[in-house]
Amino acid sequence: MNLKDWIGRSEEVSDIATATPYAALSATFDRPAERPAVGTPLPGLWHWLYFLPLHRQSEIGPDGHAKRGGFLPPVPLPRRMWAGSQFTFHKPLRIGDVMTRTSTIHDVSEKSGRTGPLVFVKVRHEIRREGETDIALTEFHDIVYREAARPDDVAPPPKAAPTSAAWEKKWVPDDVLLFRYSALTFNGHRIHYDRKYVTEVEGYPGLIVHGPMVATMLLDLLRHQLPDAELASYEFRAVRPVFDINHFFVCGEPLPDGKTFRLWAKDHEGWLTMDATAVIK
Repeated sequence: MNLKDWIGRSEEVSDIATATPYAALSATFDRPAERPAVGTPLPGLWHWLYFLPLHRQSEIGPDGHAKRGGFLPPVPLPRRMWAGSQFTFHKPLRIGDVMTRTSTIHDVSEKSGRTGPLVFVKVRHEIRREGETDIALTEFHDIVYREAARPDDVAPPPKAAPTSAAWEKKWVPDDVLLFRYSALTFNGHRIHYDRKYVTEVEGYPGLIVHGPMVATMLLDLLRHQLPDAELASYEFRAVRPVFDINHFFVCGEPLPDGKTFRLWAKDHEGWLTMDATAVIK
């Protein structure tokens, strides 16, 4: 089986940007939860509330994800993580929009890492509004697959987070926060809610805080500092897992050009867990 044969495969799905998921994520982030009016712009990354993965129950694998194969290549490695993403915001998406997302397998690469073989899958998503040929949002999604945890695995050395934050918000994750985000994004991955599975099967010390949720929290921090700013681009890279057994922080600072912002997350010990850059128009 050649995993590169999946490069170029695509799928298309349509959805409507309705108000209730927007209000529900606002409530989850401890913000006012009024249902927004038609025409309200979606904040950055809130398009993840739509185009949800509607796999039938019989299609779900042992980790809570859909069984391997189909659109994504059938990578035989058991652990799957969201490694990072890159976005270009061409036009705003708004409540009430009918949207179509075209997803394409952009690349598949196999490498050997410190803990064994790794497979990286890059997916390109293009979102268009109904009746328009121009792209509203381009997203590249990086997925990494790894071998199962071994007793002799040694974690990579941590990297200290910056100490120059202009803004900082503390989050105390718990089962309810993780459940609500999993429910909003229809994410069945058991690492986020099944403590027995995540500790005994995947070998982690606690429930894993969703990388996409942390990435969204970083932009939420920026949005509430600059509520009228319009995003041009955003990218983030997951550096180190965040677990529900300790608090963490989302942080940010403007760079000298006035349009670029460094955003990052750090754990309770000050180690960098996510590194991101946002650029406004």
